[in-house]
Amino acid sequence: MLIIFDCDGVLIDSEILAAGVHADLLTEMGLAITQEEVITRFTGLTHEQISTLLAQQLGRPLPEDYRQRTLVELDRRMEGVKPIAGVHAMLDQLTGPRCVCSNSSSARLQLSLTATGLWERLAPHIFSAPEVGRSKPAPDVYLHAAKAFGVSPAKTLVVEDSAHGVSGAVAAGMRVIGFTGGGHTWPGHAETLKQAGALQVHARLPDVAQALQALQA
Repeated sequence: MLIIFDCDGVLIDSEILAAGVHADLLTEMGLAITQEEVITRFTGLTHEQISTLLAQQLGRPLPEDYRQRTLVELDRRMEGVKPIAGVHAMLDQLTGPRCVCSNSSSARLQLSLTATGLWERLAPHIFSAPEVGRSKPAPDVYLHAAKAFGVSPAKTLVVEDSAHGVSGAVAAGMRVIGFTGGGHTWPGHAETLKQAGALQVHARLPDVAQALQALQA
């Protein structure tokens, strides 16, 4: 049984950092938006997807340097990124193949996972969705991972914190556990994941580990 983890918001507590960057920069541009609004509207999307939605709201394209400014500021804040509480203990408990499927770039994944001591535990099986196909919510990265391990989607379990991620994994024919233990969680988060197709939702990684073990049995 293959286990696939999303990265941001499941393994590392980075979604809250990214939301803060967007909220700060957009407010400077005159679009008043809170960190909480960014979280509920954009969690799980790629930078390109977020930029498209923001441009629609603004009624004009974002500044040409917006992407670079967000990346520079996020890299600065990523220096303080932390693993989700209990992530190392969870990985110690689980057996069998596991990998990471994320909408982040390979460079960003290496940066954040190395900073939290997770890169060496999961490399080289760390897949960037936009680099292997379409970004989530498309199922491409999940199917790519299953093929890489020679495992059928039906024999694959996924842990996701965003509705887009859950939807993509379900579309790939995989079973999904939702996770709401990151710093970016919000009221209604669990219900959103269930509506997207998560079999169950947990707010603590020890509970996620138990659920994965039960589904592997």
